[in-house]
Amino acid sequence: MNSTTTTYSHLPGLTNRLTQKAVYIRETYKGSEKLQNKVALISGGDSGIGKAVALHFAREGADIALIYHPTEEEDAYATKELIEKEHQKCLLICGDLLDPFIPGQAVQAVMGRFGQIDILVNNAAVQRPNDDFTTLSDQQWEETFEVNVFACFRLTREALKYMKAGAAVINTASVLAYQGHGGLIDYAATKGALISFTRSLSQNLAAMGIRVNAVAPGPVLTPLVTSTLSENTLADFGKDTPLQRAGQPCEVATAYVFLASQDSSYVSGQVLHPNGGKIINT
Repeated sequence: MNSTTTTYSHLPGLTNRLTQKAVYIRETYKGSEKLQNKVALISGGDSGIGKAVALHFAREGADIALIYHPTEEEDAYATKELIEKEHQKCLLICGDLLDPFIPGQAVQAVMGRFGQIDILVNNAAVQRPNDDFTTLSDQQWEETFEVNVFACFRLTREALKYMKAGAAVINTASVLAYQGHGGLIDYAATKGALISFTRSLSQNLAAMGIRVNAVAPGPVLTPLVTSTLSENTLADFGKDTPLQRAGQPCEVATAYVFLASQDSSYVSGQVLHPNGGKIINT
C-alpha cells in the first residue's frame, strides 16, 4: 500500500528489541467462539497490546486485518504467522498513519478481502519523551496528534460506512489521560482526547446499535515502552502500581475481547482500566 514513510525520532519499536519477555497470549487461554465469523481491523496490531489483541481475537474465531508501520514489517509477518496458527485469516496492511489517505485505503483493503468490518480497534500510537516543555516543537505535537487522534478519527469514519448493528469500536487510551505525565505531555493529551471521543461517539452511534468503548492500560511491557524509556526508567517501570510491576500485553487484551463480544452488549461509552490496581476517578 502506498504511503509516505516518516522517520520518527522514536519509533514504536520492534518486538525483538524488548529487554524483558512479553507475553501476548497465555497457553492456557481457551477461546470459546465469542468472535466467530467476525472481522477485526486493528491499527498497530503487529506488536505490543495490538498484537495481543489480535491473537486473542483470532483464538475467539475472528479474522484479522492489521495496519502496521513500514518499519515494522518483521513484527507484522511474525504476528500474521501466529494468527494463521489459530486457523484464522490475516490481512497485513502497510502504511504510515501520518498519511491521511491510509485509513481509507486500509478500510477498502479489508472490504475487498473480507467484505465486512465488525470490530475496529484504534490502537496505533507514538510517544516521544520530552522533559522540557519549552522545546516541544509544533512538529512533534502535530505528529503525535496525527497518529494518535486524527488517524483514529479517520479510520473510524471510514469503517463506519460498512459497520452494522452489533459492531464495536474500541479505542486504546492510557492511564496517563487521567494522571498526566510531565515528560509525555503531547502523548497524554492525545489519550485524553480519545476518551472524550469515545464518550461522544458512543452517544452518536447508539441508535445504530454500534457500541464504542475504550481501554486505558497502565504500564505494560511493549516495544513502544522499551524504545522510548531509558534503561534506568525501564528498570522501575510499573513498580509504582499497587501490584508493583508492569503488566503483560495478555493481561490487557482480554478487556478488548470483552468489549468486542456480546458479553458487553450493554456497555458503551465506557473505559476499562487494566492498570495494576491504580484507582482512577472516571
